[in-house]
Amino acid sequence: MMSDTISAEELAIWRTLLRVQIRVSRQLQADLQADHDLALASYEVLLHLSESPDGRLRMNDLADRVLLSRSGLTRLVDRLQREGLVVREVCADDARGLYAAITPAGQDRVAAATPTHHQGIRDHVLSRLDLAELRQLGGILEKILDT
Repeated sequence: MMSDTISAEELAIWRTLLRVQIRVSRQLQADLQADHDLALASYEVLLHLSESPDGRLRMNDLADRVLLSRSGLTRLVDRLQREGLVVREVCADDARGLYAAITPAGQDRVAAATPTHHQGIRDHVLSRLDLAELRQLGGILEKILDT
């Protein structure tokens, strides 16, 4: 059985992981905001919708994918709907369920922003690691997700 205590080294590693996530997210946010007037969370919603079958997802599934609360996603989808980037659709098999669906304008916006997003990932993460380190990091992150 593992100890409930965390060593100073373990805590430092945990805090570094959090700092990396925050720093990279802020950098991607700044890049997308400056070049496309698009928040990172909005980009993530549009990206998931654009990659999904029929360009739509149930709101609950979308919230899980973008790591937002249900109420946070509702507010974000409201904003994206006002901008004409998404629409809401009623689920045919569940009148209580709602889909968020990307519009052609949303498709255009995410397509325009994707090169900036990819360049940010390359600049802020990928370029700092060699291939062996990237593979090792991928394995470590998958191991954490498997728990």
